[in-house]
Parts: sequence; C-alpha cells; structure tokens
Amino acid sequence: MIGRTADEGRLLPWVGPEGKPCYLIGDGHGYLSRVADNIERVQLGMAVELLDHADDMLADQHATSAQLRYLAACMAETLRDLHRIARSRGARLPVPVHDGSEPPPGP
Repeated sequence: MIGRTADEGRLLPWVGPEGKPCYLIGDGHGYLSRVADNIERVQLGMAVELLDHADDMLADQHATSAQLRYLAACMAETLRDLHRIARSRGARLPVPVHDGSEPPPGP
C-alpha cells in the first residue's frame, strides 16, 4: 500500500499472524513507535552483517549450492524487511508543496 499518509498509520516492521501488514495509528512518539524504531535499527544492522557474510561466501570457491541457496533465502527475507522499512519511512515523509512559482523538479 504505497502512498498511505501518516494520518492513516505507520507501516510497522513486522507482519501480523496471517502475514498481513501491521499499521500503527498515533503521533509517532509512543512506546510502540520506539519499539518499531528499535526493530528497524536491528533489521538494518542485520542487513549489513548479512552483506558482509554474503561477500565472504561468494568469494569462497568451496561454498556448496545448499549454502548459496540458504544465503539467497536469507537475503530475500532481509530485502523484504528493508523494503518494508523504506515504504514505512517514505510514507512518513512530508509531501512537498508546490506553490506554482517554480517548475517542479524533474528528471
């Protein structure tokens, strides 16, 4: 659900029991917001560690296909986490206001 506004809720860095996204309604300063911030921080740190591990494993000429498949599965899970964080943070960015005095920035 790209394009949700902050008024509609913050996409949390975890999913519900059925794998559906979880949203938090609030001002972004409560206990659950801090828990979500901490989990995002942990997920980002784990992604860096996984990238380092992937570099090592891909350089290892003796890595087995099973090890590489497991690495790919871990990387896919991490990419899903990072995508969720990016969507959540992007949805909370302020919408730029264009007053008509200048052309909007473009490619």
